Amino acid sequence: MLRGFREFILRGNVVDLAVGVVIGAAFTTVVNAFSNGFINPLIKAITGGGARVGGTFTLNGAVFDYGAFITAIINFLIVAAILYFLVVTPVNRLNDYFKREEKPAVAEPSNEEKLLAEIRDELRRRPG
Repeated sequence: MLRGFREFILRGNVVDLAVGVVIGAAFTTVVNAFSNGFINPLIKAITGGGARVGGTFTLNGAVFDYGAFITAIINFLIVAAILYFLVVTPVNRLNDYFKREEKPAVAEPSNEEKLLAEIRDELRRRPG
């Protein structure tokens, strides 16, 4: 029972998933700091927002904060781009590299195939 659990944990997908979650959480903190330090003030400057991020509008007493939505979209795009270019692309290249090396050797033709090839070649050499 413990051996099966150990094999499950040490399987590549589980370890990769755990590393991805930890790195994703750490990277989210970095992106949030970047957003709060740079993106939010930029949106406030463009949309004329006050204490809130960016602008808001009111419709029938409900306040819609589109600045926070813009910030969330920018955060998502930053995280997606960084993960794609720094994680997905290199991992795909490594997988392609190792798959190329693991190609099986071309099987040698059987004796029948060799004899048939010799007969074919001999027939081609004959005139007429």
